[in-house]
Amino acid sequence: MKLFDFSLKSDISNWYIVNDGAMGGLSQGGFYINEQGNAIFHGIVTLENNGGFTSLRYGIGITDIREKTTLVIRLKGDGKTYKFRIKQQQKDRHTFMTTFETSGDWETIEIPLNSLYPSFRGRTLDIGNFSATTFEELGFLIANRKQESFQLELDFIELK
Repeated sequence: MKLFDFSLKSDISNWYIVNDGAMGGLSQGGFYINEQGNAIFHGIVTLENNGGFTSLRYGIGITDIREKTTLVIRLKGDGKTYKFRIKQQQKDRHTFMTTFETSGDWETIEIPLNSLYPSFRGRTLDIGNFSATTFEELGFLIANRKQESFQLELDFIELK
C-alpha cells in the first residue's frame, strides 16, 4: 500500500518542516520536489542557541495499517544518520521512531513497524514499541548532535 509516491508529483501541501526554533535554535530545513520527481528534504542543522534538529512531517490522516508489518522507503541519503518517526495520533506528544544510516546511493530500506520505539524529546519512553492498527503522522528527523548540512532524497513510502 503506497503511502506517498513523490514521482507522481503529488500534492505535498500536507508535508511541513519543524525546526528547532521553537526551542530557540537556528537550524533550517526545506522541502521541495525536484525536476526528477523526487522529494528533497535539505538544510543545515546548527547547535547554536540550544538548536540541533530539523524535521519533515506529513499529516497523513488516520491510516489503517492492519495486516501491514513493514514500512518500505526508497531514498538516497548523503551518508548521514536520520530518524524515521510516526505518531499514532497527531495530537500525541511522543513519537515512535527508529534510526537509519544512508549510503549516498539509492537504496530501499525496510522498517518493521514493531521495531519503532517510543520517544519524547530524544528520550526513550517505557510504554512499549509501536503496536497500533492506525497512525496519523509520519516524518523524518535529523539530529546528530553536530552542525552539518544535509540532503535526503525520497522516491516513495509504502507499507507491506
